[in-house]
Amino acid sequence: METTVITNDDLAYAADAIRRGGLVAVPTDTVYGLAANGLNAEAVAKIYEVKGRPAIKPLILLVSDIEAAEVFCAEIPDAARKLAAAFWPGPLTIVLPHSDVVPDIVTAGGKTVGIRCPNHPKTLELLRLTGLPLAAPSANISDMPSPKSADAVLEYFDGVIDCVIDGGVTSLGFESTIVDLTSEPYKILRQGALPEEDIKRVLKA
Repeated sequence: METTVITNDDLAYAADAIRRGGLVAVPTDTVYGLAANGLNAEAVAKIYEVKGRPAIKPLILLVSDIEAAEVFCAEIPDAARKLAAAFWPGPLTIVLPHSDVVPDIVTAGGKTVGIRCPNHPKTLELLRLTGLPLAAPSANISDMPSPKSADAVLEYFDGVIDCVIDGGVTSLGFESTIVDLTSEPYKILRQGALPEEDIKRVLKA
């Protein structure tokens, strides 16, 4: 397979690759992600395969906004809406109970799903073009450094994935903060680019 590198703003090839079950590396504000159609279990399985990712580790879904997330979450509490209004697009992943449309492989058989709206114009445009959620962990081999550029992605996956959208060097360079809102009080599952103090401030408002 030849991996296409997309350096312009025409994302039609990448959108087509997603629709037909391919893998596309996408830029975000945090690190590059390895994206597939999050509703296509076979496509998602390719992510696990090429990354060497353990099947017990769930994936997050990238969405365009909180309204899009309503399809994939069984419920969206006020706390989630407050956080999305404050920090999306941005480096915050929100964990909520998933709806029946989310394949088990995305959630590793669990009852929850992490959702995020990434702050990068090209990936937001890809979400718009496809109309699909993107299952998208970091675009690296498991336990290796997360890539911050298209060139770094190619070091891992050149000839293995359909294409890479070159969106420059990521602005933050490390992963999103993951907050679990399925219980009271909330839990920080991964401290990332968004400080917990900012989350506390919004939820107390």
